[in-house]
Amino acid sequence: MYCDFFGFTEKPFTITPNPHFIFLSSIHREAYARLLYGVDSHAGFIALTGEVGTGKTTLLRTLLTQLDPEKYKSALIFNSCVSAEQLLASICREFGVAAGEQTRLGHLDALNIFLIEQNSAGRTVLLVIDEAQNLEPEVLEQVRMISNLETERDKLIQIILAGQPELNAVLKRHDLRQLNQRISVRCRLAPMKVDDVSQYIHHRVKVAGSRIPDIFSPAAIRKIYRFSHGIPRLINVACEQALVLAWTREIRSVSPSMATEIILELQQDHEREGFWHHISRWLFAGK
Repeated sequence: MYCDFFGFTEKPFTITPNPHFIFLSSIHREAYARLLYGVDSHAGFIALTGEVGTGKTTLLRTLLTQLDPEKYKSALIFNSCVSAEQLLASICREFGVAAGEQTRLGHLDALNIFLIEQNSAGRTVLLVIDEAQNLEPEVLEQVRMISNLETERDKLIQIILAGQPELNAVLKRHDLRQLNQRISVRCRLAPMKVDDVSQYIHHRVKVAGSRIPDIFSPAAIRKIYRFSHGIPRLINVACEQALVLAWTREIRSVSPSMATEIILELQQDHEREGFWHHISRWLFAGK
């Protein structure tokens, strides 16, 4: 594979969220700082939004790995297509809480006891719900009810709702106004700028172990930036394919022409997917 050819110890541009490769652009640093502030200040509710592929999940996993387990208890919920009762059961399971009764009230009582114990021990409990834009209003209302678990002086649990920009529209629903009003810290992940993209690519190549300088030429990086619009996931897809192309041609650098070739292929694939998506919708609609 191309890893040996370029001297990588692992693939640098996989699309799986991996905190090992975390690169904090100026935009990501600001969002990370806001998340950390919200958790440490016991803000209660924190919202993190960003387009698909901007790095929300990677940022969240990085935050969780950086928290001292002696001071924090955290749980990450990534299956948001659940009922209110299923969500409560998942939260208890992630925190290792055993409910006496497998009911909504039973899970809520067990969770309350757990939160009080953690608060008495001086620990901060953090719940992260990813892809929160998929939660039904009833489930979001259950999340708000969880946040009602508190002492006279402090919130017993800190909750981060992370999702695509549609999450903002969901929270603006009239029946969710109580929840929306409780969100005291809001973060938005925007796409990276061209300088950040250049640093991002070089950072991932370096972390992957290669000592070959400038595998990606500046002109190639600019082309990848224009294609990706600064979205990390699209950058990774383009860079991965470009490295494979360079490897097959036994060239240890990605030229602008190679970047153009890969980008044209990706755009054609996207157009074909869009075409067949529209055709399938038309067919299944019976038109």
